[in-house]
Amino acid sequence: MTAIVSLLVVLALSLLVTRVATVALTLTGLSRETARFQARSAFSGVGFTTSESEQVVSHPVRRRIVLLLMLLGNAGVVSALASLVLSAISLERGPLWPKLAALLGGVAFLWAVAASPWVDRWLSRLIRWALARWTSLDVQDYAALLNLAGGYKVAELQVRPEDWLAGRKLSELRLRDEGVLVLGIQRADGTYVGAPRGWTEIHPGDTLILYGRAELLSELDRRCSGAEGDRAHAAAVAAQREILKRELES
Repeated sequence: MTAIVSLLVVLALSLLVTRVATVALTLTGLSRETARFQARSAFSGVGFTTSESEQVVSHPVRRRIVLLLMLLGNAGVVSALASLVLSAISLERGPLWPKLAALLGGVAFLWAVAASPWVDRWLSRLIRWALARWTSLDVQDYAALLNLAGGYKVAELQVRPEDWLAGRKLSELRLRDEGVLVLGIQRADGTYVGAPRGWTEIHPGDTLILYGRAELLSELDRRCSGAEGDRAHAAAVAAQREILKRELES
């Protein structure tokens, strides 16, 4: 049973380390999804090669965070494997089901805690406070600055050839009328267009960084070209006008 407890402690510490690293990486300007992926990739030693990983290694602060993750990950994997072996040995010396139930129950509990939005929210706040108190990271609450609440978020959208957005200028799309802001465009050739203007054209293969209501961004990602896409745009514009009208009346 001691080996099982040690294994659960190692798993809990691993989750905590990756959570701290995720928050630290978001403070350097990475999106939460990218930061979470890079933190888990570095900690597990999987080593995925992506465009986001290039953004990490080219940034001195992010590089230090990932290096520390790799060191802790190597030590954590060894400890977990050692505990797992000890668990297997201990299972042979006593009744199987109680120890197996304890192991599965502990893993299920850690999984539930890790997936809890409430735990994520409060733990992230605590980590941000600790990083601001004891590190020199530029701790900016970008979520608060962008008002990422009430259903609003920043998301990436990859443009496909059949999308409603493809091959059109921003002035034609009138995304602002829907309540969507285009913060930047990552071109397929690696170039980045920050704060694009109306004459900027959207090309297939581009990745758009958008700010707006979560459900609208999801619909925009599915919106196809043609008359159906134009009708969806008109409906989104009408919905945004109703939202603005309610805000003025309140």
